[in-house]
Amino acid sequence: MAKTTKYIFVTGGVTSSLGKGIISSSIAKLLKARGFSVTIQKLDPYINIDPGTLNPYEHGECFVTEDGAETDLDLGHYERFSNVPTSQANNITTGIIYQTVINKERRGDFLGETVQVIPHITDEIKYRIKLLAHQGNYDFVITEIGGTVGDIESLPYIEAVRQMRWELGRNCVVVHLTLVPYLAAAGELKSKPTQHSVKTLLEQGVQPDIIVCRTEKHLPESFKTKIALFCNVAPSAVIESIDAETIYDVPVLMHKEKLDVEILKKVKVPCNTEPDLVDWEEFLFKLKNPSSEVTIGLVGKYVELKDAYKSINESFVHAGAMNECKVHVRSLQSEFIDESNVAEKLAGLDGILVAPGFGDRGIDGKILSIKYAREKKVPFLGICLGMQCAVIEFGRNILGLTGAHSTEFNKTTPFPVIDMMETQKKIAGLGGTMRLGGYRCKVKKGSKVFDIYKDEYITERHRHRYEFNNDYLDAYQKAGMIPVGLNEKDNLIEIMELKGHPWFIGVQFHPEFKSTVANPHPLFVSFIKAAKTYAANQVKKSK
Repeated sequence: MAKTTKYIFVTGGVTSSLGKGIISSSIAKLLKARGFSVTIQKLDPYINIDPGTLNPYEHGECFVTEDGAETDLDLGHYERFSNVPTSQANNITTGIIYQTVINKERRGDFLGETVQVIPHITDEIKYRIKLLAHQGNYDFVITEIGGTVGDIESLPYIEAVRQMRWELGRNCVVVHLTLVPYLAAAGELKSKPTQHSVKTLLEQGVQPDIIVCRTEKHLPESFKTKIALFCNVAPSAVIESIDAETIYDVPVLMHKEKLDVEILKKVKVPCNTEPDLVDWEEFLFKLKNPSSEVTIGLVGKYVELKDAYKSINESFVHAGAMNECKVHVRSLQSEFIDESNVAEKLAGLDGILVAPGFGDRGIDGKILSIKYAREKKVPFLGICLGMQCAVIEFGRNILGLTGAHSTEFNKTTPFPVIDMMETQKKIAGLGGTMRLGGYRCKVKKGSKVFDIYKDEYITERHRHRYEFNNDYLDAYQKAGMIPVGLNEKDNLIEIMELKGHPWFIGVQFHPEFKSTVANPHPLFVSFIKAAKTYAANQVKKSK
């Protein structure tokens, strides 16, 4: 007999970027720590089918799941906190909903009915929410509604929540995240924005069960009571979410505020035990009490945008804690790195990571940074385009292939060391040519990468369309850039390793998408360890 799934909806009010994804992830972590099976879903109001074609300046990082879905960056938070892989079903957009309904109408599925937002669009939304529960037979499905209550784009989602509350009764709970601003001039916390936000939600037919108040000051009990009175919830259901030192503090803070207890109470689930947060708290202790520190240069074209490399930055946090090392990330805009300043800009770094990306802006700066890392023996990790730039740099400066390039940036290069696979060249449309999601890779025994993974076969996630050109394989191998990872099915090079360098690895995949608090990615852990060794050696040399 299938279990009765409980549904938790997380909505937001007052302003965007309050941290609905972190609150949703924290709820998942706490429920999972109590032994429940949990998954999280993001409902995004934009009309794009997915973030795959969105500029990072528009939407931040595009997170890729194991099944190849290009999704919202919040799914990265879900995986990092819960250690549960997500899939296409965990990120639904308005674009997908309308496309599905229109396709059904074209097929005649509605038998000539007038197709409307209610019931056809809302029925599809509800179907997608419930589908996730059926796929995994979960105890809890947490659904985060993107945007802010009152946005016209969010109306169908809020209506779907209203209907599900009516249908599910006590098996459904709504958590509403709002902002409680502090007016310094008046010296007061203000509850009015929260009251208006809840009022807007009520106008759409949804009464929140729990109100989480994002705040920079502690909320007095009298203030919580005031919000409870005006917003029609119990005082215990007004939860303080104070600004935290790190996002990883939030589950612990939410447990202290008894958010998990309040949720279980609302859905009539016994709350007899405490969540097991021992490993989480150990991680936090290591994170906050490092015994050493390193500075890593993150070289990319979107570094001024904090969310563009979200998973990479969080992977540094996980790997740093594992090494009991504070990782300082120096963001370097590759577009502004040239021959005249590369040594100055990269001076003092203990490791260099050249980031993934698309387009030719900043490519020369990435190539120069890699040359610096190779010649100065600085630990280097190249991810996706970062690996391809390492191949280009090596071809030009070691193999003497003047003008070597990727055909992505120069169609007429005399030495196309990076090229598109023949099978991909005839595919139309940006998304169609992409290698997306998890692919199996065989790691060469005896290599540094094999020592890192301690496994001959690995699976990593991809998001790219150009590959290493195997016509140049022998030349690279003989000169010391060794292919140590191979996709056997399609004979594609996945990992390059530089002979004679302390730590120089390029990977065609995205290891950052699989790093979690519970399982920091081994490549990042080893990279930070190498950076620690490099930093210690630099100190010795200076004495």
